[in-house]
Amino acid sequence: MRHLKLTIFAVLLTATLAFGASGLTAGKVELKSAGALAFGPDGILFVGDALGASVFAIDTEDRTAPKSVEKIDIRGVNQKIAELLGTAADQIVINDVAINPISKKVYISVSRGRGPDAVPVILRTDSTGKIAEFSTKNVRHSSAPLPNPPESKEVRGRNQRLEAITDLAYSDGRVFIAGLSNEEFASNLRSIPYPFEKVTESGIKIFHGAHGRFETMSPVRTFLPYTIDNQKFLLAAYTCTPLVKISIDELKAGAKVKGTTIAELGNRNSPLDMIAYKKDGHDFILMANSSRGVMKLQADKLSSYQPIVKQTDVTGVPYETIATLKGVQQLDKLDDKNALILTDASGSLDLVTIALP
Repeated sequence: MRHLKLTIFAVLLTATLAFGASGLTAGKVELKSAGALAFGPDGILFVGDALGASVFAIDTEDRTAPKSVEKIDIRGVNQKIAELLGTAADQIVINDVAINPISKKVYISVSRGRGPDAVPVILRTDSTGKIAEFSTKNVRHSSAPLPNPPESKEVRGRNQRLEAITDLAYSDGRVFIAGLSNEEFASNLRSIPYPFEKVTESGIKIFHGAHGRFETMSPVRTFLPYTIDNQKFLLAAYTCTPLVKISIDELKAGAKVKGTTIAELGNRNSPLDMIAYKKDGHDFILMANSSRGVMKLQADKLSSYQPIVKQTDVTGVPYETIATLKGVQQLDKLDDKNALILTDASGSLDLVTIALP
């Protein structure tokens, strides 16, 4: 009997360690793609798998803070990644970069190859410059499938399923996911409590000032959670380039939510990434763009800008273009004074630290 009790205890202990308090189970992460990245609590890395129409939570077990925060400077990072993965630099696509806020290590989502057969890879590096693959073969993880994803089919030369997840972020116990659905309002914001529970979907409608019309089909390209006058919003940027605030309180199951456009930042442009920060007692948003450089937006009084409801040119939240920042593709905060950028200004991709402007 004593032996039986010990055996049962061992089985229960093993099950507890495998499953964990956050609903994570040990095993292989079955990624079909690796795109948008975001960190949650305790070193949990969220990975957007657009092709698989799922979000994964992965325990990186990376919870040791450094003695000091060191700057990162990795020149030709795409070539180094290609060498690590045994391929050519033109067969590497860097999809996203995220800094673990605890360890300050950098996680990179990569596609090895191009097209439907590309292999998803997660990499990790730090101030030493050494890049290594973060193995997903046997890690504690969980996943949440997204309801109503767009079909996997080519439209104007691009697979619509890749738009199922365009960006994601963690805030106040929830993961927010921007992208497309197959619903009437194709532009969609989903939210999932973490540990993962049921996914909530909300269709999003905005007024696009440059186009002079309401739109429900264009997805959010990049966004961040942001508090304005003690109210919680998502600040979302779209192609051509409206900046919109969307009330988190309105993101409920089946809701059709109307965002408030507070800036038009110029057409023929796609926003790539953005971060929020404080400097000299003021609030700023730093946004990287495909054709309009890096914008530094004044964010002290975002509630004071009137909604844009008619066709217009550049207007709303004022900004300046940071002339010294060229070819920036990704942004993330390293600490209160520095940001990490992925840039192709030198002719190859560099991962470097800059002072927040």
